[in-house]
Amino acid sequence: MSRSHRARGDAPELYTPEQRARRDGTKWTVVQGVLAPLQFLVFLISLGLVLRYLVTGYGYEAATLSILLKTGVLLLIMVTGAIWEKVVFGQYLLAPAFFWEDVVSFFVIALHLLYVIVLLTNFLPPAGQMAVALAAYLLYVINAAQFLLKLRQARLQGVVPA
Repeated sequence: MSRSHRARGDAPELYTPEQRARRDGTKWTVVQGVLAPLQFLVFLISLGLVLRYLVTGYGYEAATLSILLKTGVLLLIMVTGAIWEKVVFGQYLLAPAFFWEDVVSFFVIALHLLYVIVLLTNFLPPAGQMAVALAAYLLYVINAAQFLLKLRQARLQGVVPA
């Protein structure tokens, strides 16, 4: 990192030059770039269906299917993200540059899987199931914000001053 970055108190560089080259050269970066907005779109649709069910009492099946689809996309992006981290940083998860994002991702996954368990066991009534999904979605939004901030940080650090 340049001294000007440190003097301004910016965060440490996310990538070494070698890691940046691996990041830019792997197909897994493209995969993440496609899956992240897809997951967000699925989330928005599902959120709408869940809220519709909670407000009107209609559309339980559609809301349930959308939550299951969101969970599937989440698991897919987590697996491919772990592969991306392995390629870029040499470890599957919890690379220092993305440690806290991964930690929060674990909780996001746990809440999504809790929803699936609650659904399959009928442990909670439908409104309770939807409440679990909404809790998972809230944590997902926090996690997505973490990754967007990290993406912004990486872009700012990639800019070469004139």
